[in-house]
Amino acid sequence: MTESEFLVLAEAALSGIEAALERPAIVDAVDVECSRSGNVLEIEFVETGSKIIVNSQAPMREMWVAAKSGGFHYRHDGQHWRNTRDDSELFAALSAMVSQQGGAEVAF
Repeated sequence: MTESEFLVLAEAALSGIEAALERPAIVDAVDVECSRSGNVLEIEFVETGSKIIVNSQAPMREMWVAAKSGGFHYRHDGQHWRNTRDDSELFAALSAMVSQQGGAEVAF
């Protein structure tokens, strides 16, 4: 994958996560605020002050996630972003992380 291909996929992932967290169903379930600065998306849970950070790492061609449950690296396999350790999918894993830290069931 070229860097420009990665950047397109990474931007789509970050924008998709941000848009999903603005959906009324999620906003009603979890008090969450998103802020974006370039390739870094910060997800803050208002009630607890807890955060999840999602960012793209162009040199590594990976998406990185930092959450209470740990730090995770995801590479695109041609269809999905897959965890480099356990092959879990980014959006499924992020749903679990947001649900855990936000205190309500959330699905992307």
